[in-house]
Amino acid sequence: MTAEPPMTAESQLPTDPPAKAAASAAAGKGPRALKAARMRQSFVRFWREYRTHKSGLWGLAALVLIALIAVGAPLLVGADSESVTKAPGQALEGPSGEFPLGTDQFGRSVLALLVWGARVSLTVGLLAAFLCVGIGTLVGIVAGHFRGWFATVLMRITDWFLVMPSLVLAIALATVLDRSMWTVILAIGLSTWPTTARLVRAQTLAVESRPYIERARALGGGHGHIMLRHVLPNVMPLVLAQTTLVISSAILTESTLAFLGLSDPTVTSWGGMLQDARDAGAVSTGHWWYLAPPGLAIAAVALAFTLCGRAVESVLNPRLGVAR
Repeated sequence: MTAEPPMTAESQLPTDPPAKAAASAAAGKGPRALKAARMRQSFVRFWREYRTHKSGLWGLAALVLIALIAVGAPLLVGADSESVTKAPGQALEGPSGEFPLGTDQFGRSVLALLVWGARVSLTVGLLAAFLCVGIGTLVGIVAGHFRGWFATVLMRITDWFLVMPSLVLAIALATVLDRSMWTVILAIGLSTWPTTARLVRAQTLAVESRPYIERARALGGGHGHIMLRHVLPNVMPLVLAQTTLVISSAILTESTLAFLGLSDPTVTSWGGMLQDARDAGAVSTGHWWYLAPPGLAIAAVALAFTLCGRAVESVLNPRLGVAR
């Protein structure tokens, strides 16, 4: 019976030639450089797999384009395009060379409002999704790590939020609090986290049953060390995939709250544009150019995030077999 050769830094390097060369160079610089090299190699592998999903690439391209338009809004349409007093056109003009998507009831360009609305809708959707996933991840890891009555209480609270309609709860919170963008973010984040919490808890229970967790406990690892150094890195792929899927629903919820008049009326969002179009009678008078663009923009962004989320989920968990 021959003894196994001792584990060295070289024996732990990747087998891919370019990655092995990079990791070999980093191994001589210390553990931090080796860790950075492994992270870069993980990203390269992720991108290599992600590129095979055509729908995910289309979704990513659409999101990059919309994000660039939102960031460059002041340069593309001007800083005064939201002003009612400086409206360049007449009320409810049809599409023309000067106004490709027509004007609203104040004479403002619908295209310019659509570009400015992308900023608010994307910001609210992203921040609300991060708040939702952050709360859900914290509750899920804690409930999965600690057993007994404490975990039971946490999961019963989660179940109570889960059976409550998230949209109704968000409407209630937005009605009680002041009407602002931050209120909408808080309302969406506090009403949509239970699903993430249950998913993360299930993954945490699976991770906690692995042998290396028992070894970490035997070596004196505390609760914080185990949750932060062992459990959290293993649930992050699930959290990342869930984040991309939650963003689309957060944007839809924000648009719904704005359409119901529960958001900040001083900012332009796609949901607020739909509310203004309804108040102006665009449905009954046939002013489709005022009603259709924000609705199509909401649908396009939600679809793009969903495509990206499905692709990420398929890359991180190939057993799902998501169609490419």
